[in-house]
Amino acid sequence: MIDHVSIGVRDLERSSAFYDRVLGAIGYERLVERPQTIGFGKKHAEFWLNLREGTGPLPGDGTHICLRARDAAMVDGAYSAALSLGAAGDGAPGPRDYTLGEVYAAFFRDLDGHRIEIVTFPKKADAA
Repeated sequence: MIDHVSIGVRDLERSSAFYDRVLGAIGYERLVERPQTIGFGKKHAEFWLNLREGTGPLPGDGTHICLRARDAAMVDGAYSAALSLGAAGDGAPGPRDYTLGEVYAAFFRDLDGHRIEIVTFPKKADAA
């Protein structure tokens, strides 16, 4: 079980304002603030931004992090917030077939090039 993830960012103030809105759309809030790092979560900080001045955008595919949302509306909201704040779309919200069944997901590249996925697992109506 993973307790938390940390990503390096070039501009902590800009990235934290970005993630305030994007993660806020899926129920996360800023829980910890320090001079070089900010932690977001629901009950405890599980998604951290760490200042890494002097680094450039990530090459190639960079980092891929998937965050779970409660429903499709939250996926849509996070994706919309991300794009409105300068992220690059990398897969519009919609259904996708995964090995464990269908999910609803969206992908974007954040301000530092990290590939972020927001996903929910829709419940199928019981067959009659």
